[in-house]
Amino acid sequence: MVQKVLLLALAGAVGTLTRFGLSGIVRRYNTTPFPWGTFAVNMTGCFLVGILWALFESRRPLSPESRTIVLVGFMGAFTTFSAFILETGQLFRSSLWLHAGVNVILQNGFGFLALFLGAALGKNL
Repeated sequence: MVQKVLLLALAGAVGTLTRFGLSGIVRRYNTTPFPWGTFAVNMTGCFLVGILWALFESRRPLSPESRTIVLVGFMGAFTTFSAFILETGQLFRSSLWLHAGVNVILQNGFGFLALFLGAALGKNL
């Protein structure tokens, strides 16, 4: 268990540093106020999760522990947006259309609500 936690933490650190590096490179060349660095990280994360998902499902099965280290550790630290997209994609793949749609609406709607509530609370502390 200790080894799994350490590997998970190491993968998370690598994911964080990769996110920081990619976002920084994109921001350096961005001259607009649009957050292209975050966009690049999120789209890269979704693309990588798609590749990994397909590989893990068919061609290169991994143990549950290894999947956790790669998908939760590295990818989770690289971008949690990719986890959201993966889970929503799995709902669509299972033909759970309502669940997928509700997930998109709730995650985004409550995410904005939580952001603004947290900001309001932070101003009053």
